[in-house]
Amino acid sequence: MALRRRQQRPPGRVTRVAPDVTRGRGAAATAMRGWAGALRAGAAAGPGPGGLRQRFDFGGREAASWFPGHMAKGLRRMRASLRSADCLVEVHDARIPLSGRNPLLREVLGIRPHVLVLNKMDLADPCRQPTVLEHLKQGGCSHVVFTDCRHDSNVKKIVPLVAKLVGDSPRYHRAENSEYNILVIGVPNVGKSSLINSLRRLHLKKGKATAVGGEPGVTKAVLTRIQVSEKPLMYLVDTPGVLSPKLGDVETGMKLALCGAIRDHLVGEDIMADYLLYTLNKRQQFGYVRRYGLAEPRDDIAVVLRSVALAQGWTQRVKVLTGTGDVNVTVPNYPAAACEFLRDFRAGRLGRVTLD
Repeated sequence: MALRRRQQRPPGRVTRVAPDVTRGRGAAATAMRGWAGALRAGAAAGPGPGGLRQRFDFGGREAASWFPGHMAKGLRRMRASLRSADCLVEVHDARIPLSGRNPLLREVLGIRPHVLVLNKMDLADPCRQPTVLEHLKQGGCSHVVFTDCRHDSNVKKIVPLVAKLVGDSPRYHRAENSEYNILVIGVPNVGKSSLINSLRRLHLKKGKATAVGGEPGVTKAVLTRIQVSEKPLMYLVDTPGVLSPKLGDVETGMKLALCGAIRDHLVGEDIMADYLLYTLNKRQQFGYVRRYGLAEPRDDIAVVLRSVALAQGWTQRVKVLTGTGDVNVTVPNYPAAACEFLRDFRAGRLGRVTLD
């Protein structure tokens, strides 16, 4: 269904928006019934104290899986590139610091120095950082840097840290080489290419060396070396994002999808919006209440999306069967509103949220 903004109507003309559509005929009405069913799937868990859900019912869905051919090829080439790598920089999303880290990448790490960069720190809850660092330390990950590549925050820490770790570790038969070769790895759309470009801006005063994008799959192949520093002489190699062929559980897949590591249409914007609402309420992150003009936190995603759609003027015509015949009514465009809800979260307009 096309998502387009309706033109503003002239003053004096009133649009009647139907409060609900429960029975209809034709493709539009069928789609609306299916949408309503999807929105109710998460509500089956029932409300807890305060009327908000205490758990989310995924309706028996299987864990999301997205493993295109370029990912498998990229993983093979990454393993081949390890011979010349002095250090591995794993980039992950600071909003999901524990979920979604590819176990295959952990196997690739081997015994080489490893730095975990948690990017997009400007979108994550800063109060959660101490807890996250403690969890990672218990898991054997002691070198962690939080970054925001859009503003180059903390990025300067990476080159000195890598140089120190490599200097204190074996060079893997490359002791005669003066330059450092760093392999950048991670799941899709966490900012690996942005990190490389940020390092070049800071240390070389250079522009972009590799393409970036707001959705997974921009980097398709293991690239050639890219210089990011002169002193010490350091090269980074960008790699395509690699997800596990089979995610461990559906909730991990949902968190990855909310952060853009899995394409929305493979999961479903409706269930993603509902899970996002559940998570915001669970974390007591109620920025959406103020943004969408709600009187209080709501647990019904249809109510929230209705407010989003009406605020944006997004409506659609649906044919409804009544006792006197077919009637065309105007209803909120829920699919468009769900996409806007997700965009607001990803842009930080609903507050800084850590999903783990």
